[in-house]
Amino acid sequence: MEEQALKALLKSLTWEEKIGQLVQLSGDFFHANELAVGPQKKLGIDQQTVDLVGSVLNVTGASQTREIQDRYLKKSRHKIPLLFMADIIYGYRTIYPIPLGLGATWNPELVEQAYEKTAEESKAAGAHVTFAPMVDLVRDARWGRTLESTGEDPVLNAAFAKAMVTGLQKDLINGGGIASCVKHFAAYGAAEGGREYNTVDLSERRLRQDHLPSYKAAVDAGCQLVMTSFNTYDGMPVTGNEFLLKDILRKEWGFDGVIISDYAAIQELIAHGVATNDREAAKLAIEATTDIDMKTACYAKELEPLLKAGEISEDLVNQSVYRVLKLKNDLGLFEDPYRGASQEQEDLVFVTEENRELAKKVSSEAVVLLQNKNNVLPLTANSEKVLLVGPYGNNQDLIGLWAVHGDRNDVVTIKKGLENYLDSDHLLFTQGCDMLADYQFLGEFGATKDQIEQSGLSAQAKAAELKKALTLANEADTIIFALGEHTMQSGEAGSRTDITLPKIQKDFLAELSVLNKKTILVVISGRPLVLTKETEQVDGIIQAWFPGTEGGNAIADIIFGKTNPSGRLSMSFPYTVGQLPLYYSEFKTGRPLTSTTHKGRFVSKYLDSPNEPLFPFGFGLSYSEVIYSDLKLSTEKMTDELTVSVKIKNISGKPCMETVQLYTQDVTGSVVRPVKELKAFQKVALAAGEEKTVCFSLTREALKFYTKDMTFTAELGDFIVFVGANVHDTLEQHFELI
Repeated sequence: MEEQALKALLKSLTWEEKIGQLVQLSGDFFHANELAVGPQKKLGIDQQTVDLVGSVLNVTGASQTREIQDRYLKKSRHKIPLLFMADIIYGYRTIYPIPLGLGATWNPELVEQAYEKTAEESKAAGAHVTFAPMVDLVRDARWGRTLESTGEDPVLNAAFAKAMVTGLQKDLINGGGIASCVKHFAAYGAAEGGREYNTVDLSERRLRQDHLPSYKAAVDAGCQLVMTSFNTYDGMPVTGNEFLLKDILRKEWGFDGVIISDYAAIQELIAHGVATNDREAAKLAIEATTDIDMKTACYAKELEPLLKAGEISEDLVNQSVYRVLKLKNDLGLFEDPYRGASQEQEDLVFVTEENRELAKKVSSEAVVLLQNKNNVLPLTANSEKVLLVGPYGNNQDLIGLWAVHGDRNDVVTIKKGLENYLDSDHLLFTQGCDMLADYQFLGEFGATKDQIEQSGLSAQAKAAELKKALTLANEADTIIFALGEHTMQSGEAGSRTDITLPKIQKDFLAELSVLNKKTILVVISGRPLVLTKETEQVDGIIQAWFPGTEGGNAIADIIFGKTNPSGRLSMSFPYTVGQLPLYYSEFKTGRPLTSTTHKGRFVSKYLDSPNEPLFPFGFGLSYSEVIYSDLKLSTEKMTDELTVSVKIKNISGKPCMETVQLYTQDVTGSVVRPVKELKAFQKVALAAGEEKTVCFSLTREALKFYTKDMTFTAELGDFIVFVGANVHDTLEQHFELI
């Protein structure tokens, strides 16, 4: 539809029809009328509101979306199609590792491919918009939604934000891909105490310097929608925050797409205490340019009274409606309200062999080898008896909480993966221990009493499993422990203060790790865990995250050396939970641990823990050894640009992928600066024995920051360049910006 025709359509709508476009309801409102009465009564709306609504939440599947669209259009006076939006976070049916694992690939190009395939599957299933990517910067692993983030660094997060948006929206203008909705704008990852839905209190400098770059990268990449976050910023909840939504997102960044609230967030302005009722909440949100009200009646019931009373302008509402209509038009929905979704297309694109191969590659690059004492890894196939134990050993729950459209029956287990390398004489297996000692918390997620009671092993089964595990362990040469968090212990509303392995698993590990066997721990989790004790108990540690559909194959390929691990941490792993929030780019302090003028306790440190993380940002081992040398700068006096070069050599007999990381330190600034900041990285292939020179271009633009007067600029003076395999193990050189 041409722009002129779209504007004419807008002009022809009644206020009820216009406001309907700004309302999003869930699928339970779109069943046969007699079945939808309950949800309508609960929300306080009538059937007319449902008949005029503009978008649907979390309904997918070609047959269902087509049926709802058909029924809706028959009632529609102007035949304006519904938008189908859904949580498709890291795969639709083919599930990739959780985004925190994707961050550990340090490979945005590969992740872009994964998101392009995700869009292909999603489009076939009738989805028009995905609530992804989530690009919140996270530095507190207690937060359950850590699993949805790519990590703690703004430069790395921005690279992945761009890649994910580009992959999802590939060829969008010609009918390909699906629309991306970046979330949660803004700074949701800084919730105090890592507690879900909690307050965020940041300086504007820290907001702009650390948290906004990833959202900006998504907007610059052309994301079609932005979702507001649940938190406050500077005392105002984001859904009604004009500074964030209108001043920064709309005016500064020029975003003219759709802003949608998170689930019920407009009505939650009342609970926050900045609105006394739905009417005030609706007024705050629409004035902040929040276009779509997700799953409340605030807009449906209150926008028209606000208009009639002259409390909001007609132009304000018309702009929001036009943005929604334009999105539908840009997606081609007026010409094809189904966008090609069909059962036949689903059969063609779901979990294909090509998609499985890509998923395995992504999972392989996401896995991080954290520890490898005495080169216990890789193992050799059928050369020894291997015992696989633990609740994740033969468990298809490897896709994590937010793979809501995935099918666990598609998942390759760790046991299945090991069977590619070990015959029945060399692979022993038993579960050994339960996932949790107590499953009562599942009741908070809707589990019934019977479901909770059936979730775990009986006391008799627990005793039998432990006895069997001990018997088999004595037969085995190597024990592989597949342990980790329960799926429901991470993700939204999965905040935890104890981010260690569940106690029942820790006790089990302690009992078997003293048997003088070679031991390997495979960790399945949605966040960095505190693994301090485990580093002493086992020889090898593999951090596998929730690895997705092909997780078992990817893990097995690494255990047996078919794949040389190349994953690098995108979040620091704490030594103890008391260090949180924890991140490498901390500010300088007047009394650092390395102070030469203050001694003993009177420096910035803990009395009962080291300052440093257990495993630092950027860290990861491989089966090769790479040495760095000859770090050079093209000049010691930089004006606009300099070249940084370093030699890296693989001195082992195995080819590898090495992630070369470049950091800088601004030695003196008008405000305190971080001790190190990531500026660039390259993932480099090295053959056995090969040496390469890796070059980076460092520009004045990369050295800019928000100065004392909040100007975004680079200040003249001394800088240090660090290059290495992770943030701690680096070479360094100095230059002056003139």
